[in-house]
Amino acid sequence: MTARAGMQELSTAGSVTPLNGAALVTASYSTDFERCRLLCESVDRFVTGFQTHYLLVAGFDTAQFRKLESRNRVVIDERDLLPSWLHSLRDPTSLFRRHIWLSTRTPPLRGWHVQQLRRIALASKVPEAALLYCDSDVFFLKPFDLSCLWRDGALRFYRQDGGLPIEDGAGHVDWHANAGFTLGLPEKATELHDYISNLVHWRRDTVLAMVQHIENVHGRHWVEAVAARRHFSECILYGRYVDEVLSGDGHFHADVPLALTYWWGPSLDEEGLRRLIGSMRPEQVAVGVQSFTGTDLDMLRRLIT
Repeated sequence: MTARAGMQELSTAGSVTPLNGAALVTASYSTDFERCRLLCESVDRFVTGFQTHYLLVAGFDTAQFRKLESRNRVVIDERDLLPSWLHSLRDPTSLFRRHIWLSTRTPPLRGWHVQQLRRIALASKVPEAALLYCDSDVFFLKPFDLSCLWRDGALRFYRQDGGLPIEDGAGHVDWHANAGFTLGLPEKATELHDYISNLVHWRRDTVLAMVQHIENVHGRHWVEAVAARRHFSECILYGRYVDEVLSGDGHFHADVPLALTYWWGPSLDEEGLRRLIGSMRPEQVAVGVQSFTGTDLDMLRRLIT
């Protein structure tokens, strides 16, 4: 069965309940391929309680990532997820080394924008009730059963109260304000909660309801509304929807992310990585080392496999 045919079958998925299980989801691209391979190896070693691991990639990366497919891991071409009017083209401003996504309905989008859109779009195509999104540079280090994300029919929901970084220059305040705009909420929230993690978990039915809410607010396709302001975060969008539209319904709060992440700074050496791993809290099951820190991948593989 081809991935495209598989998506056509999955799009007929029925109602969502905890009994429908869970899926892992990774949106990636060619530069992170080897890191994604290491993630997959750690998933195969440590993670249970899920039906499928979906790898979401651009059409031009599908052949490369299909090398990672297995019995329960499938590559999904973004063309099976995103509207046909959003087109990927070589970007002349990067001397054609990178891509840009263009349409008459959105501003020009970069790969990091489109990865977020893929993650939202997947909910309408798969049957699993819980979606655990894993970035390519996350590595599991402990046994982890995804069934523990559920408690009495509610899904674990990460939120660090008032913890949104506001002085790191990464645009978090803009992301928070633009989530409010997209959801029809006040752009300036009373508290700036942090919902961002590179191992984040969502309810599929909540994502579908959020998409419908956005389209009702704006009267146009949700991709147009989300991308109207280019500075957006899918984690903050989902978080504000759960907190301020649903009042937390269907979720229970947790203030510790499942992954301990090294977001910024110089490349880690072996001692630095050991210190990072040693500082994991008991409930954390993975570490994330951002690829742009330049930390050596061979050293990562040697220490965590």
